Amino acid sequence: MRFGIAAFVTDEGIGAAALAAAVEERGFHSLAVTEHSHIPVNYTPPYPGAGELPRVYHRTLDPFVVLSAAATVTRELVLATSVILLPQRDVIHTAKQVASLDLISGGRVALGVGVGWNREEMSNHGTDPATRGRKANEQVAALKLLWTEEQAEFHGRFVDFPPVFSWPKPVQIPHPPVYVAGESPAALDRLRLLGDGWLPQAATPVAELRRVRQWLSDHGRDAVPTMIWGAGRDESMVNGYAEGQVDEVLFLLSHQPESETLRDLDELAAFVTGLA
Repeated sequence: MRFGIAAFVTDEGIGAAALAAAVEERGFHSLAVTEHSHIPVNYTPPYPGAGELPRVYHRTLDPFVVLSAAATVTRELVLATSVILLPQRDVIHTAKQVASLDLISGGRVALGVGVGWNREEMSNHGTDPATRGRKANEQVAALKLLWTEEQAEFHGRFVDFPPVFSWPKPVQIPHPPVYVAGESPAALDRLRLLGDGWLPQAATPVAELRRVRQWLSDHGRDAVPTMIWGAGRDESMVNGYAEGQVDEVLFLLSHQPESETLRDLDELAAFVTGLA
């Protein structure tokens, strides 16, 4: 297994470039950053009893700005999103942002996509929460056409555009991998039909990891990579991911000032070394 870092990058913690350089220096494979365009003052929690959102959700930087800064100070680090909230985004702008980042980084982008949970947030973008999954499906399909076709066009219910030129094209062939987040039946269908990789939460049971891998294989999707998001420092859990044939584990980095963050990364690197 490979190991990476998942982080909320904000205006109150370690800077994007310093974080990326430190992650690569310590031998991690990837840095994955999250996205919230904003948090409505009044919103519906994701589940009963969830309580108030941590402050970091209110203050996340734009993921592509963060990863562009990261690209300038690293050479091999994979630059990932975990996740962008695709139904809230313009698909043509997103295609250009991803392709531009892949170009300037020399082909190091992995795009994690999700449909989101904050209904008020997505509604502020004009997205109907009831149809966000179907919209995301069309957006993923359209992204791949925009990245690969000389003249791309798409005609769906939620995404509709005539033939267009969209440049740059990504460095990676055929395009950066799209990791689909989520464990619901709808998310897994999206993964089966459109995803290049799966991005489940750290709490996903090993039995479910195995079941999904077999289910994908039964549908002709062998060797779909799995990247676990949000792991803690639990050796038995990490060993379970290995048993579940997980390809990469993203450890969730606590949000702290630079000196504390660097110390936390040192401890994570030592933890990973101890697993070998």
